[in-house]
Amino acid sequence: MTLTHVDHLAIESKNISDSVKWYTTNFKCDIKHQDETWALLKFDNIQIALVTPGQHPPHFAVIDKEVGNLDGKKTHRDGINYIYENDPDLNVIEKIDRSTS
Repeated sequence: MTLTHVDHLAIESKNISDSVKWYTTNFKCDIKHQDETWALLKFDNIQIALVTPGQHPPHFAVIDKEVGNLDGKKTHRDGINYIYENDPDLNVIEKIDRSTS
């Protein structure tokens, strides 16, 4: 399957609240979710997930509707099925199925 839709980029933040304030002050984006451990910011063309160190690896996520059928899939607390994979340089790619949320 060829995956073509990048859903979000995930970057680490030492303080989610401070990072959300910085991004919303410096860019035009909406807060889709925010708590103490992560936030999701929606831009016109992509989303950025802010995650605390060690919670999730820095990564980019692509939509893959087959994730729900895969052995080894996990489920985020918001109900989205996902798996992590590494490219040849050990960069992390998350495949997610938003239809499960």
